[in-house]
Amino acid sequence: MPWRDSVSPYRVIVSEVMLQQTQVGRVLTRFPRFIRRFPGWKALATASNKAVLQEWSGLGYNRRALYLKRIAEALTDGGARAASVPRTGEGLRKLPGIGPNTAGAVMAFAFNAPVPFIETNIRSAYLHHFFPRARRAVPDAALMPIIERTLKDAVRRGPFKDNAREWYWALMDYGSHLKGAMPNPSRRSAHHKKQGAFEGSNRQLRAALLKRLLAGPAAESALARAFAGRWPAGAVRKALGALEREGFIALRGAPGRGGNIFRIV
Repeated sequence: MPWRDSVSPYRVIVSEVMLQQTQVGRVLTRFPRFIRRFPGWKALATASNKAVLQEWSGLGYNRRALYLKRIAEALTDGGARAASVPRTGEGLRKLPGIGPNTAGAVMAFAFNAPVPFIETNIRSAYLHHFFPRARRAVPDAALMPIIERTLKDAVRRGPFKDNAREWYWALMDYGSHLKGAMPNPSRRSAHHKKQGAFEGSNRQLRAALLKRLLAGPAAESALARAFAGRWPAGAVRKALGALEREGFIALRGAPGRGGNIFRIV
């Protein structure tokens, strides 16, 4: 995995945000391209939203691309200074789109800090070994004390001594293996959610609208006609409004004959 070859905070944060709700196989092909185009915080901070969304296209959940750009802007004052990445979980959680588990992953992988955190493959490994016959959905709160104890043990001795980073890599690879070798242990988790179908969903409509607008500004009526076979005009209008509120798109000048004209910000 290319993000393991070099564990700079920038590469770790980009990979962790990409891996949120996205399969590893898809990230494997897109991460190197993204890094080539935006090799560091300043390059990302000074890029246009359009350029970042173009490079993100196909990964889904496009708000994550804007989170990354906003992180870069926050760390570099819009590209005016060198980045200073927080080295604490509390500091990392203040950045856009960084929750407790992502902050823990960054602490472990970028700084080799023995910080307990949970992600889907880690969850699978612990559910498999410690809750093999659970009759009720197991919450992360039940896993965390075990994760803390085993982490402390792992980094005190053996091949993972003082190396939380490789301990977590091993756990994640093992959890991924378990999912392919047996019914997914994470189904016993209280936090397991089966993702809804993408085809015909609002997520698909949002992605289609962004892809069309990346090609150039378009009027609302033209967009409604373009997607009329799949989504009603009301759904298109609602999705455009949400994308505008979230900072993806904006109106371009006064309305034209086809109504409001939208562009990528």
